[in-house]
Amino acid sequence: MLGLTLVGAVPLRVSLYAQEKSVKPGINDAFKNPDINKYLKTFEGESREIYQQRQKIVGVCGLRAGMIVADIGAGTGLFTRLFAQEVGPEGKVYAVDISEKFLAYIERTCREAGLRNVITVQGSDVSPNLPSNSVDLVFICDTYHHFEYPFRMMTAIHKALKPQGRVVLIDFHRIPGKSSEWVLGHVRAGQEVFEKEILSCGFRRLREEKELGLKENYCLIFEKVSSDQQESPKSGK
Repeated sequence: MLGLTLVGAVPLRVSLYAQEKSVKPGINDAFKNPDINKYLKTFEGESREIYQQRQKIVGVCGLRAGMIVADIGAGTGLFTRLFAQEVGPEGKVYAVDISEKFLAYIERTCREAGLRNVITVQGSDVSPNLPSNSVDLVFICDTYHHFEYPFRMMTAIHKALKPQGRVVLIDFHRIPGKSSEWVLGHVRAGQEVFEKEILSCGFRRLREEKELGLKENYCLIFEKVSSDQQESPKSGK
C-alpha cells in the first residue's frame, strides 16, 4: 500500500527542489559568529529537556559499533561526542554545521576527549556536504526548523544516506495556544508540516518515539526509500 502512496514522489521532489525559496530568510544569522559560552548554556544546560534525556535519545538511535552517523546542526557537539563513543573506533561521526566556530569547538573537545572518529564538515544552506551513500543514520535535533531550504537539504541528506539509512528527527511541538511565544515566533511550522515535507523527499516514516520523557519536543524516525520503491506500485514497503 505504501508503494502506491509513493508513486510520483520523484517528480514531485524535483519540482519542489526547482521552485524552492528560503522558507525563513536570516534564521541562521546568529550562527555566523556564535558566542560559544552562551550556546553551551543553551544546548547543554540542565534546563533543556533534550540534554536531560540525552542518553534515552541516543538509545533510540539504535547505534552499533562501526556505524557511520551524521549529526546535522551539531552545534556544541553534545550528541557528536555521545555518538562517537557509541560507534567506537571502527565507526565514524560527521559533525555537520554551518558555523566554523562550532566546528572548531567540536574539534577541540573531541581531541581533548580522545575521540578520533569525528570528522567536522561545514555544511551549507542547501546541503550537509557529505559523500553519497556514506551514512547509516542522520540525526537532526532542533535543527530542521533552521533549514532555509528544507527540500534541497533533505534531498541532499537522502543522497548521503546508504540504502535503508535512517533519519532521527527531533523538533519542537508548535501548537498555537499551547507552545511558548518563542516557539511560535521561531519555529515556522508544526510536526505535521515537517513530516509531510520529509516524506515528499523520498522517505517513509517508521515510528514516533513517545517514551523519551519529552514534553516540548517530538521524535520521529524515517527510513530512506530507494527510487525503485518510490516508482513501483508493487513495493511492499
